[in-house]
Amino acid sequence: MALTVRVVHDLLVISFMFSFIVLQQKSSAQSLRTLQNPRLTKCGFDKIYQLGDSLADTGNCIRESICGARTACARLPYGMNFFQKKTTGRCSNGMLIIDFIALGSGLPLLNPYKLKSANFRHGVNFAVAGATALSAEVMAKKKIVNAATNSSLSVQLAWMSSHFKTYTDVATKLKKALFLVGEVGGNDFNHGLLQGKTMKELRNMVPEVVQTIIHGVRRVIGFGATRIAVPGNFPIGCLPIYLTKFRTKNSTAYDEHHCLKDLNNFAVFYNHHLQQAIQDLKKRYPKITLIYGDYYNAYLWLLHNAVSLGFDKSSLQKACCGMGGDYNFNIRKLCGSPGVPICADPSTYIGWDGIHLTHQAYKWLARWLINDMLPKLNCQ
Repeated sequence: MALTVRVVHDLLVISFMFSFIVLQQKSSAQSLRTLQNPRLTKCGFDKIYQLGDSLADTGNCIRESICGARTACARLPYGMNFFQKKTTGRCSNGMLIIDFIALGSGLPLLNPYKLKSANFRHGVNFAVAGATALSAEVMAKKKIVNAATNSSLSVQLAWMSSHFKTYTDVATKLKKALFLVGEVGGNDFNHGLLQGKTMKELRNMVPEVVQTIIHGVRRVIGFGATRIAVPGNFPIGCLPIYLTKFRTKNSTAYDEHHCLKDLNNFAVFYNHHLQQAIQDLKKRYPKITLIYGDYYNAYLWLLHNAVSLGFDKSSLQKACCGMGGDYNFNIRKLCGSPGVPICADPSTYIGWDGIHLTHQAYKWLARWLINDMLPKLNCQ
């Protein structure tokens, strides 16, 4: 059995790296040729630790009682294009950004912390779908309910602390590890938006969310982390869930990609504050490699180059798995519900279920992110 798993992993790595080499495309915003050889293996990461939400959860939510009972990510069609062709708790039809980062580092896919029988030799995934940066108690004071999970960033950090207590000489064991603190924080605003909070109220939340994430980074440094990436948020005005909810006939509300300007401007506002906080923290810890993961510009790059990357031009803002309206999205009939159809070819869609992205979209985002982060990771 171990040999079979190893062979599957090796084939995935070979396929992943080979696809980088054969990529031949012309460019516009960023040359596609820069994505041919993302040499993340030269960083020598031997472990990866992931904190976050559904953009990175590889199976924690489905192992929680409340979260597991509520999520559709536990059943098909989620996972239909995963290499094992089964559901794993990933909120996509296949793999996620963290999966491609792990493979690009020459490591196995990260097992979820809640899978107690798992091998954690090469790291642990603590991310939980629906998780927020702020605790459930703090969110409740803001009259925002998170019905999905109470496993906020502080809870995940407590899990991490408990896990590291099983180590001897923790600092040495983490010397070659990569830590990903997020993406997390997006759900603080998602829950708020969907529960009627105004843009002003959300902007007022930004400093607290950012400081909560930065506090998390400081805790990670305290555990012994030396190389840390802190991702920002996507341009949320491009997602089918919000394009549907805030649809308007006012053409000036949309940008050149038909994304909602106000929501994207909010994401820029949040990302700016997060980047500034990261820069301030770097001054305090000059010996720590601390970088920002630019999810926002990675997504815009993907939109800008979508057609040349094989995505269907007429479906760039439609959900592959969904139904209703201009964006194949109905919040009352989500992907996984009875009778909800799936597009013929998910590889030609960016959006999977109107909230999360497809395997193919995550693959390209991972390539862009690896190339963007690689020079900043100080890998020899």
